[in-house]
Amino acid sequence: MADITKARTGLLIRKLFEILLSQREGMRAADALGTLEKAVQLTAYEAGDYDSGGRRFERIVRFATVSCVKAGWLIKHKGVWTVSDEGQAAYAQFGEPEKFYREAERLYWKWRKAQPATSDAAETEEAVEKSAVITLEQAEEMAWKEIEAFLAEMPPYEFQELVGELLRAMDYHVAWIAPAGKDGGIDVIAYNDPLGTRPPRIKVQVKRNANSPRIDVVGLRSFMAVLGDGDVGLFVAMSGFTRDAEAEARQSQRRVTLLDTTKLVDLWTEHYAKLDDAARRRLPLKPVWFLAGED
Repeated sequence: MADITKARTGLLIRKLFEILLSQREGMRAADALGTLEKAVQLTAYEAGDYDSGGRRFERIVRFATVSCVKAGWLIKHKGVWTVSDEGQAAYAQFGEPEKFYREAERLYWKWRKAQPATSDAAETEEAVEKSAVITLEQAEEMAWKEIEAFLAEMPPYEFQELVGELLRAMDYHVAWIAPAGKDGGIDVIAYNDPLGTRPPRIKVQVKRNANSPRIDVVGLRSFMAVLGDGDVGLFVAMSGFTRDAEAEARQSQRRVTLLDTTKLVDLWTEHYAKLDDAARRRLPLKPVWFLAGED
């Protein structure tokens, strides 16, 4: 990265934070990078490609964000980038782009030197480590994009069946799954025992369309209205939930658990060994190991 100054990197990173702060629910990495590219005038160097392949602009930004992650300013999860509260505070404190980036670098090195069996790393070692991190996150983003696309193309009734299979793998007893074409607000009913004699009863609503708006408080309250005193609710929505809806679920006297795509797939992988072959075919996954930098 010798052909780009810290001042220039700081400008790019600070602009990236500005974009992300306008989307407090987070942004897909590809969307954030695309928006950043449109918001700044790329130099000829940044707009070019490396001899080994790949655009310099994206690599430069990703390389710099590794320091921001280790500084605790940026959260990357399943391809979504979100500014943390610490990152928002740093953005407000360090208004000058170069100082903003240098502070992220300072915190990165503070973290780096605190790692077990790690000496003061040379610049080349830093580059190798960050390159490994970038390779891993890009692979994760690509894999996650494929998983989301697979689920998005799944017919709604099959998606309900997938949720039912997950509950069975978690040792719940699924008593009913809504027939195809029925939309009465409840899609799955499950119990803690085969006869349904031990409370609570679990009522599940499933929303498969990932392109719909995030479920807001109004949508959540509509679901909670069908929960009785002996019920707990499970709301599964690929589109996710607004922060207000998440807060409502936490504070409500009704017991409600919210599952977006990330949480659903995390549970699917956690309980994958207990799924039968037919269930696994609904969402077949395989772990792949990558060499990564220090966590």
